[in-house]
Amino acid sequence: MAALCRLTWNRLQQRRLLGGPDASLSLRSPDGRTMWFAAAGTAPVAMPWPETKLQSPSAGLHALVYRTRRDAGGVMIGGGVFGCRMRDFGGQLPGVFDEQVRHVGRMGRPVSGLEDLPAALAGGGNAAIVRGQVLCIGTTAARLSMNAELFEKCAKAYVLAMATGGRVKPLPWIVRHVANRRLMKDERRAAERFARGLLPEETKGN
Repeated sequence: MAALCRLTWNRLQQRRLLGGPDASLSLRSPDGRTMWFAAAGTAPVAMPWPETKLQSPSAGLHALVYRTRRDAGGVMIGGGVFGCRMRDFGGQLPGVFDEQVRHVGRMGRPVSGLEDLPAALAGGGNAAIVRGQVLCIGTTAARLSMNAELFEKCAKAYVLAMATGGRVKPLPWIVRHVANRRLMKDERRAAERFARGLLPEETKGN
């Protein structure tokens, strides 16, 4: 897991998705007790995510995500240029892209206090603005990387449209509904795998 954590960090860093002072990454071990946590300039280290208090505030945020979302296999805090700019446009990306509604899902309200994080993630969405930075979730390391890249791509299109006065029209509700049901099914399967002490299977197809 430590090697996978380093590889995931390098991939996200190369794509400039780990911006901000609190940039960090974690991957959950299937043992139900530990996560591998890394921040800028540090090697991945195993930490007990069920603990309510950890030495690092960033690590505590990751642990809170795992306690809140039992399907989460990886968490990233940071974001790219356009993802972080979402805070200037309400902090919630509407469902306007097919891939977005299928894999990122519904965004909750921006979070300023950690007591609001569970509510922001309750809808099964895999991205949120937390204290001005992007938080992304994935069932696996690969899915986390893809969700972070997908969110930045969608945020870029949305921010540029809003900044230039363009109109943004959400997808039809039935499309969003069906995509969200498929996402929830993936997340239930991931939670079931973790409950059995196994890593989730990679999502196949769209």
